[in-house]
Amino acid sequence: MSLRTRLLILVIAAMLVPASLVGLRFVQNRSSEVNAALANLSASADDIASDLGGKIQGTAQLHYGLARARDLDTRDKAACSAFLSDVREEYPQFTGILTIDPDGSLFCDSLRTNRTLDLRDRAYFKQALVSRNVVVEPVFGRLTGISVLQIAYPVRSEAGALKLVLLASFNLRKFAEYHHKRLLAEKDILLIDGKGTVLVAPSGADWTAPVGASIAGSDLLGFATAPDQKAFQEVTDRDGRTQVWAVAHSPSIRDAGLYILVGRSKDGLVAAANRRLYEDMAILAVALLLLLLAGVWILATVSVGRQVGRLANMAKRLGLGDLNARIPPPHPRGELGGLMTLLNDTAESLEQQRAAIADLNQKLSQSQKMEAMGQLTGGVAHDFNNLLTVILGNSEHLADRLAGNKELHRIAGDIATAAERGSDLTRSLLAFARKQPLRPRDIDIGEKIKEVEHLLRRPLGEHIECTFALAPDLWLISVDPGQLTTALLNLVLNARDVMQLGGRLTIEARNVSLGESDLDINGEPRPGDYVMVAVIDTGSGMTAEVASRAFEPFFTTKEVGKGTGLGLSMVYGFVRQSGGLVQMQSAPRQGSTVRLFFPRLATPPNEDASPAEGIVTREGSETILVVEDNDMVRTYVESELKTLGYRVITAASGPAALDLLRQSGDIDLLFTDVVMPGGMFGPELARQAIQLRPGLKVLFTSGYSQNPVSAPDAIGDARILTKPFRRRDLAAMLRSALSTPSR
Repeated sequence: MSLRTRLLILVIAAMLVPASLVGLRFVQNRSSEVNAALANLSASADDIASDLGGKIQGTAQLHYGLARARDLDTRDKAACSAFLSDVREEYPQFTGILTIDPDGSLFCDSLRTNRTLDLRDRAYFKQALVSRNVVVEPVFGRLTGISVLQIAYPVRSEAGALKLVLLASFNLRKFAEYHHKRLLAEKDILLIDGKGTVLVAPSGADWTAPVGASIAGSDLLGFATAPDQKAFQEVTDRDGRTQVWAVAHSPSIRDAGLYILVGRSKDGLVAAANRRLYEDMAILAVALLLLLLAGVWILATVSVGRQVGRLANMAKRLGLGDLNARIPPPHPRGELGGLMTLLNDTAESLEQQRAAIADLNQKLSQSQKMEAMGQLTGGVAHDFNNLLTVILGNSEHLADRLAGNKELHRIAGDIATAAERGSDLTRSLLAFARKQPLRPRDIDIGEKIKEVEHLLRRPLGEHIECTFALAPDLWLISVDPGQLTTALLNLVLNARDVMQLGGRLTIEARNVSLGESDLDINGEPRPGDYVMVAVIDTGSGMTAEVASRAFEPFFTTKEVGKGTGLGLSMVYGFVRQSGGLVQMQSAPRQGSTVRLFFPRLATPPNEDASPAEGIVTREGSETILVVEDNDMVRTYVESELKTLGYRVITAASGPAALDLLRQSGDIDLLFTDVVMPGGMFGPELARQAIQLRPGLKVLFTSGYSQNPVSAPDAIGDARILTKPFRRRDLAAMLRSALSTPSR
């Protein structure tokens, strides 16, 4: 039995019982914690109702005392109002205290408004007419507009005739605020009347109905007013947040038409249970670690001590730099024997690569960040492309000169092929450094997606199902394959981030024909034949507002530090630069679909001529100023241009080229490298050259560019010939640049 198997059996056996106990404990604790929290919720509601009942009783006693006060037994309205104002200052829980004549008209009030008010339509007044006890009604005060509990007491003569109705308006909002603070703001308090009118709304942002609004017809009102009264009610809002509510059971408060509810988020109810789970998991992890260490120690001591000693001695020698160290046979079976063999093979490989590792280590020690690594690879690509330019160009010369010797002609062709493969390598380096110029190619997008399928599946994880639906006979398109891969990967990563709990991702490709009604994300119609690539997810989706801004640079809904907001904008820019368009569909909880449309090639691509075939070039007779700091490349370009019939002037730097431009003589085109030493790059040279000679044509060349070429306005669209290049590419780009009309 192998060491891995023994360790696995030991750990499983040791952890089976405690893991079962911890799981059972979590279930029990969670249930008890939730039940306790629910009971506390109901108790809080009853406690608030009990306190309000006490306030009503206290108000009734106040009414009994005021009914016997001589200051109320007067028809002097001003004196009566002044007396009630003094009383109200002693009882700030009331918004006002007033008296009502038997005909329903307001006589005096503590606010001294001196208003004329008819209160005959109020339910509390109607009840007071036929009652001898205190009556209550929750309303909005007509004098203050505040939600209050009207507490009315009919004052009658000894004969039983109604003299007046004494009314105190108890401030429900302050009452709720007091209890909200008392509950440490952990719970929400809601007061409604029997019709569903919100008298006091919770202060939390999750509640949407303001004071005075109605929740009639809602599940929450049905729960509050139900005669059988369930213990609790869960209510889920439009954003998926669930709130648990309990209602006070006080009969007197309910009979008054007032319903007191106390609520709390469901997540808050189980927070304590979740904390207990984390504690249990931490304990379980510590126990697992201790058991694992104990098992490893026992196995190492009893069964593998000697072999581990051999491994330790080997590791020590390797650590001291002795790459000649080896573990001699025989080796044991299982993982230990495999590890010994691996160490021997590793030591041998390290010994063979010592010189290469030392060189790489010297470079890596100066490149601790990815940006520095990108600059290093970009610089290597630049120098390599200069060499490849010379190699590829000279191989073409050899192929032309040796056309009569098949063997030597084949060798020249092999050199050109090897140079082109080297060019592919530099493009990979530049892609890593994110400094690759856009290089469209005529490709079958279905075949390209199959090539990178493993790259697209890798970041998804097992919780996301990924399928590919690629239609047969897809039209050819012209795009940059590397940028296409990057765009698809961006979309796949975005889809993964919105499917944290799992889901399904579909990548689809098919031919489509768009009409005038098919619009891109900017609302523009672009009819025509396209190859459509869609990335479809079943994630959380987006609202219309978020979807409308999804492709804006720097816009993101992710947390700070988890997204730059440039992913989708880069995808959009690449597709538009490739002549295509983008569409997106998304809705909350319904996933998202992003469709990329690439225009169909009008004609099939021409096959590249092999080195054995003759090269047809377009010649000219104009004068060209070549600016190139690399001597070999400059010599090669000069030779090629002269072969094509052009008159050539050369310079090794920007300042030297400007000196030539200041002299007299015709110069039709400036052919300049982008990156050059001496502090003057190609774009700056072009800007100053056009100032000296308006109408001068410009063609850039580069094996690497730190930034995209920013040409002067007078040039128009900047043309750039990427190194290495063939003679036909050079000739074609020159003619294209020379034939461009001047601004």
